[in-house]
Amino acid sequence: MKRILFMPFLQIPSGHHQVANGVIESLQTNDLFECEKIDILSYSYGKVEVFVSKFYIKWIHLLPAFYSWLYKKTVYKNNERSRFYLYEWLLLNQVEKLIKEKNPQLIICTHALPSYLLNLLKEKNKLSVPVINIYTDYFINHLWGIKYIDYHFVPTKEIKNELIERGVIPENILVTGIPIHPHFKDNIDRNKSNEIFSVLICGGNLGAGLMKTFVKKLQPSGKIRYTVLCGKNQKLLNWIQQQNYPLIQALPYISSKEKMNKLYNSVDAIITKPGGVTISECLYKKIPIFIYHELPGQEEINLRNLKKWGLVYHLDNWKKTRDFEQNILQILSCENHQKQFKQHLDNYHQHLYSEQHISVFINKLLSREMIVN
Repeated sequence: MKRILFMPFLQIPSGHHQVANGVIESLQTNDLFECEKIDILSYSYGKVEVFVSKFYIKWIHLLPAFYSWLYKKTVYKNNERSRFYLYEWLLLNQVEKLIKEKNPQLIICTHALPSYLLNLLKEKNKLSVPVINIYTDYFINHLWGIKYIDYHFVPTKEIKNELIERGVIPENILVTGIPIHPHFKDNIDRNKSNEIFSVLICGGNLGAGLMKTFVKKLQPSGKIRYTVLCGKNQKLLNWIQQQNYPLIQALPYISSKEKMNKLYNSVDAIITKPGGVTISECLYKKIPIFIYHELPGQEEINLRNLKKWGLVYHLDNWKKTRDFEQNILQILSCENHQKQFKQHLDNYHQHLYSEQHISVFINKLLSREMIVN
């Protein structure tokens, strides 16, 4: 068995965990790998992580402008050679302890902070285990370790080019997209066969706050049937059900990947936030994506890049008008819009790593490492 340590950050059910879980699921189908996922903050300081997670969520929702400003200033626009001494003081020794305890043959980072710490250990020749970064957004912030990390799984060819400019060897960069769960890997032909479009509305684990406002703004014309995925927001679910909207259906949290995949296969478009994993799932399924809201920080930057690459449509006027459904219908019904979107999707897909599955690459990498050692 080949031991692989996955390192997200915090216990919030974020994209960092979803990506790690999806890759673990893919790897464990052949019994070659023993995978373990550990959050370094919980490992180091126990229940302190619960407080930090709650504070993080409150901060984003109560002070979004301040969070956005601070995020961009510290880890996005900041110089990539900056040091984060507080993180080093709190966690660097703990990371060393964890690696000695678990003795992995490969470490996979799905969050920037563990990557930063492991990059430092490699720079100091305190770590020889190969490390892979799996980026879970559509950009790379400056907290990620880069220079001494062995391999990089990136979401797009544009990100690959950015890493090459930063000195990474091209052969060490794989354009994988943001990895998704294997249950989402099947696809369907989305040729329209009926008159009513089916549109899914979802807001992610942290962003359900504006969904009620958005649903209130809807004025269904009879040409779109909406399904609202309420997640664990029971109040939103109850409220929509009480309204008895004939063309708006509410669904609770769907834990089953198979059921979620069937839901994806049943819709003609999705209205969502620019979270990395949801967007990656929809891009793989070739579902037209409309963005109605973005959280401060990461999602703002995701949205800017996704719009630049022509992979999403931005519903930036829905708060000011009640007829934004016409914008959706125009895009879904217009042959030129769909043709252009398909071209952007094809460009995205043609660069994805398809010669071998990620699990095959990792198996070959570990076999090579074992021979060397």
